[in-house]
Amino acid sequence: MKRRFFLQTTAATVAASALAPMPSLAMSYEKKRTTVLGHQMSYLDEGEGRPVVFLHGNPTSSYLWRNVIPYVTNGHRAIAPDLMGMGDSDKPAMTDTYLESAEYLHAFLDSLDLQDAVLVIHDWGSALGWHYARTRPDRIAAIAFMEAMAPPFMPIKDINVLGPEMVQFMTGIRTPGVGEQMILDQNLFLDAFMRHDGAGLSEEVMAEYNRPFPTPASRQIILDWPREIPMAGSPSDVHEIVQANSDFVAASTFPKLMFHVSPGAVIPMEAAAWIKANLTNIETIYLGNGGHFIQEQYPDEIGKGLADWLTRV
Repeated sequence: MKRRFFLQTTAATVAASALAPMPSLAMSYEKKRTTVLGHQMSYLDEGEGRPVVFLHGNPTSSYLWRNVIPYVTNGHRAIAPDLMGMGDSDKPAMTDTYLESAEYLHAFLDSLDLQDAVLVIHDWGSALGWHYARTRPDRIAAIAFMEAMAPPFMPIKDINVLGPEMVQFMTGIRTPGVGEQMILDQNLFLDAFMRHDGAGLSEEVMAEYNRPFPTPASRQIILDWPREIPMAGSPSDVHEIVQANSDFVAASTFPKLMFHVSPGAVIPMEAAAWIKANLTNIETIYLGNGGHFIQEQYPDEIGKGLADWLTRV
């Protein structure tokens, strides 16, 4: 089915489309490993030039970006870590998932000595990415985001804005005992929520996303992440960080690029309209109908749009 893609055509975009890489089910790059705060973190590091850092969220890994990264490696250095506890990174026990994940990721990014870098962020990778840019403004020059934790709806003041089905899902996850059954035992986050997202993921792709989580115990972090989503002020530490991130984004003047879809999950059309009207130095690309994991549904459109934007940032 032909994908809808609305973008002002430029010479750079036309040139990029002529060099479009073939979509792949397999990861085309070999991961590297490094020690971060006593644990091993896996990451991709491809190409040379200005660093472009791709940050995934729950329940994915750097694999999420496999068909987007090829668009930027000709002239840029693409870096994509697996968050600690996810993908091929180590799985240390965490008692405060967001804060500890931020410590690992931010230490890793600091070790790269980034200069004039661009972030490309999604899901919890967006909270971690905004947080990094807010606290290291000398390192980050621009940010592209999609299905990201951004103003005006983050942090969530009223859970009912999510809609009845999502309210039921999130209430179950956050209920002790029920969430464990849903995520650890039944694996619903991967085999229901992600599998049946707008992309219609194949068995081969789902097998790779499931590979790091073969047992109920290994899926603990998949359960912990949605319990960290700040709703009605709880958990308070993450609420404060996400609120500071949203305030930072709303006041920022650095270049930003938003990809969005309808209905989306984290950035619905109402939020996208607010972002277009209120953020400074923002470009937007509407991709069409989609859910949350739009890198699987629109990899070429995201790759081309990102490559074109990078020529002008």
